[in-house]
This record gives sequence, structure tokens and C-alpha cells, in this order.
Amino acid sequence: MVPDDRVLPEALEVAVTIASYGRAAVTAARECVDRALETGLRDGPLFERRVVHALFATDDQKEGMTAFLEKRAPVFKGR
Repeated sequence: MVPDDRVLPEALEVAVTIASYGRAAVTAARECVDRALETGLRDGPLFERRVVHALFATDDQKEGMTAFLEKRAPVFKGR
């Protein structure tokens, strides 16, 4: 919750943060949210688990983990 005069600045700040994440992860997160609206508590987590496992095969995941360990900002390439 934010005051009315802070809604747009806060929304833009959140958008910039999301845009800094890897494209594959953001897309997958959106798919999980969409799927959660269509499925129940049994099927939603199963779908999410499959998506997370698939993301571990991406170059961006490896870059994210390496950047974290090296205490630097990641440079995602969308792969």
C-alpha cells in the first residue's frame, strides 16, 4: 500500500526491478501465475516444479548463480 501520489513512481520502480531479471525467469513466473488461476492446489505446484527444473538448464540460471557467488550484478542474455 502506498499513498495515491506514490502509486506511479512505485509501480515504475517495481517494473524496473522486474525488467532487470532474466527474461526466461520472468516469462516462466508469469506462466506459473496464469496457470495458478486455472488449476487447483494439486496441479499448480506440479507445474511450477517442472518450470523451475527447466529453468535450471538455462545459461541465465548459471549466470545468476555465478553472479551471486561473485557478489556482482548478473548480466542476463535471455538464454
